[in-house]
Amino acid sequence: MPAVIPTDSVGLVHPQTVDFPEPLTLECGRSLPGYTLAYETYGTLNAARSNAILVCHALSGDHHAAGYHSVDDRKPGWWETMIGPGKPIDSNRFFIVCSNFIGSCRGSTGPASIDPATGEPWGLNFPMVTVRDWVRTQAALADRLGIAQWAAVVGGSLGGMQVLEWAMLYPERLRHAVVIAAAPRLTAQNIAFNEVCRQAIMTDPDFHEGRYYAHGTKPRRGLALARMIGHITYLSDDAMRAKFGRDTRNGKAFSFGFDVDFEVESYLRYQGSRFVEQFDANSYLYITKALDYFDPAAAYGGDLAAAFAPIRASVLVISFSTDWRFSPERSRGIVQALYRAGREVAYAEIEAAHGHDSFLLPVPQYLAVMSAYLERIAQESGR
Repeated sequence: MPAVIPTDSVGLVHPQTVDFPEPLTLECGRSLPGYTLAYETYGTLNAARSNAILVCHALSGDHHAAGYHSVDDRKPGWWETMIGPGKPIDSNRFFIVCSNFIGSCRGSTGPASIDPATGEPWGLNFPMVTVRDWVRTQAALADRLGIAQWAAVVGGSLGGMQVLEWAMLYPERLRHAVVIAAAPRLTAQNIAFNEVCRQAIMTDPDFHEGRYYAHGTKPRRGLALARMIGHITYLSDDAMRAKFGRDTRNGKAFSFGFDVDFEVESYLRYQGSRFVEQFDANSYLYITKALDYFDPAAAYGGDLAAAFAPIRASVLVISFSTDWRFSPERSRGIVQALYRAGREVAYAEIEAAHGHDSFLLPVPQYLAVMSAYLERIAQESGR
């Protein structure tokens, strides 16, 4: 944490948990005998309860979207650029909620949690979860918080898929939907990347069919490799060229071996090793499968406009020019389907050099678009 907390930060925040003891029937047909959600809030809910915004996180994110947990934190929450006093999602004007979805490993019930039937970690016995399951649990959290309707539901990447699901599943419970760097379903190439990542984990000798908890180990090599593969897809070629080029590690000559020669190799290995200490391998498997399964048009013969017919919220869709993981073409497909469904939609394609990760970064045009749209929402909410 910086020596002095910036005036545009929410500062020190405290994560919370809420238990739901009632069974939850999941889309896969199995049930959880109860579950826990971890979440954080920023700002104050107004008397009319009309200024609440739900933020949905992506694959490796969690409920810690802004601020710091302690003075020892090296970095703030994952969307510090977007959330805080005077920022686009202004904590002086909105009551902001971000929850960690089930299947993750950051405080909500997931594969590393204890299965009450066995007294052991669930591992791969954990039921498969979907984007729809996540949204249903977020709706249960909203009920606990006394929020009947969100001023907006906002999210990028996998978070954007949750926003779409919210707008379709609970059309009366949100006034605005902000879908950033997302897609209505994964392409075959994206599913292929996810499968390679899963296989890297599952073929690691320390995976033990998902029961590595009992062995006091984890599939470090596989999870690190999965993160390295994933990270390549989040960056654009231009961003990698600008950041690393073909620079050698510390300017040294080639090793003529398999040690780290290039800066980009060092960066990827660092990202992989750091991720291993922060994330659960089984959770990575479950979350990437939920990504693969998301396809709301499938129930309508591939007609996305028909899937969007229930939507009542006004929708803002944002894409980034160099995002090849969830390309602008995929976002334009969402916009076109919303138009065909007769829904109110605005679209912004942002010039940004950083690829898919642009949605996490303070790109000026992106911040300007978000600020203008959120200002509209704040005025509607009486803030």
